[in-house]
Amino acid sequence: MAHDGLMVSVSGIRGRVGEALTPEIVASYAAAFGAWALKANPGKQVVVGRDSRVSGPMFHRVALGALQSVGANVIDIGLTTTPTCQLAVEDHHAAGGIMLSASHNPIEWNALKFIGAGGLFLEAGEGAEMRAFVERGIPRAPWDRLGSVDADSGAAGRHLERILKIPYVDVAKIRARRFHVALDCVHGAGAVIVPALLERLGCKVTAINMEPDGRFPRPPEPIPENLGELERLVRDSRADLGVAVDPDVDRLALVSDQGKAIGEDYTLALAVMLVLRHRSGPVVTNLSTSLVVEDAVTAGGSTLARTPVGEVNVAIRMRELRAVVGVEGNGGVILPEVHLGRDAPLGVALILQLLAETDKALSAVAAGLPRYVIVKDKLDRPKASLESVYSSLRDAFSDARVDTQEGLRLAWTDRWLYVRPSGTEPIVRVIADAPTERGARELVRRAREPLDRLDAPATVGAVG
Repeated sequence: MAHDGLMVSVSGIRGRVGEALTPEIVASYAAAFGAWALKANPGKQVVVGRDSRVSGPMFHRVALGALQSVGANVIDIGLTTTPTCQLAVEDHHAAGGIMLSASHNPIEWNALKFIGAGGLFLEAGEGAEMRAFVERGIPRAPWDRLGSVDADSGAAGRHLERILKIPYVDVAKIRARRFHVALDCVHGAGAVIVPALLERLGCKVTAINMEPDGRFPRPPEPIPENLGELERLVRDSRADLGVAVDPDVDRLALVSDQGKAIGEDYTLALAVMLVLRHRSGPVVTNLSTSLVVEDAVTAGGSTLARTPVGEVNVAIRMRELRAVVGVEGNGGVILPEVHLGRDAPLGVALILQLLAETDKALSAVAAGLPRYVIVKDKLDRPKASLESVYSSLRDAFSDARVDTQEGLRLAWTDRWLYVRPSGTEPIVRVIADAPTERGARELVRRAREPLDRLDAPATVGAVG
């Protein structure tokens, strides 16, 4: 059952609303997920939540009906965050959950994220089993076995309590600092939880873009080039730091007290620093995370394991290694003492605890970390096979350490280059990390040479 433009990844499906993603598609996949979840966990409920996207209420209603049609009893948590939805699956011992959110994608996108019974996104094999129901037909319930829908308004509150009960988050110590936080929720679901967390932590909050109506006033991805308004707010209000989250609140970006976005990988390094002050054990991240995290792990006396990109890959490796913390590129902090999922509110608490413990400004703490610059390029999928692309790149960079867990990662002591197919767009990503922007761009340029020789189409865009 092929659908042009529909992106199917390890975490679910996504597409442009009205094009690849329609009510019919949402109904098919939601029903298939319900049938799969109930087969594995008969009699259990399915949790459903959504972020603030304009198309969210429509698809939310469709998903509820689709799940009822296969006999699933639904727990509806309404407008919420992705980590809150994952936690709700755990709290209710549910068969699984569906989160309607396209994360940081532009406003015209939406998606279904599928959550298994353990509160993690589906693994590849589970996703294949679920999608098989779409292909071979979905077993519908008769009229007298249709599912029910019950609301749960307490999910966000339970999420906050878990964060505030982390043993080394000293609420009294943070409250005593009376941090002034500038907050940008980009009209996303962050408005339903982040202000409440900051209030519990005794912070003064100056906020922008708080109405959760999904009408993003800027590109919703919380990368430095999109955070100019928050940078100005920090400077104008003389805040201690700025906090930005993406629409479904699993990614955290920071702006220093000097009004400068420090980059999401530095969010991860700072969170790792804090955890390793209190816990000993391995740390897990993905193949595209900056070396600044590796340096923080080394400084904390720990070891780092890398996995393919994808939150579930990091979570599974964390579980295997009994890791004390995981960080999944782009500002996603995972703490097993709360749950095995990226969690921006959790990240906020950890960063405030670090600032309270060090009694330093965010700019001073960040300045103590090594500096790296990540440059990202993207291309249309090349005409040549990706394996031939990888072979050519290995020949061009014969002195590098090679990692082929997913795509091709070439590493040296103080830099790396990573080429991989995107799981959410029909492109190939080329990412480089080095101590200077010039060094990172040179790696990307050198990587493009063998790609061009293989007659790859021209780039569709690049960001630094």
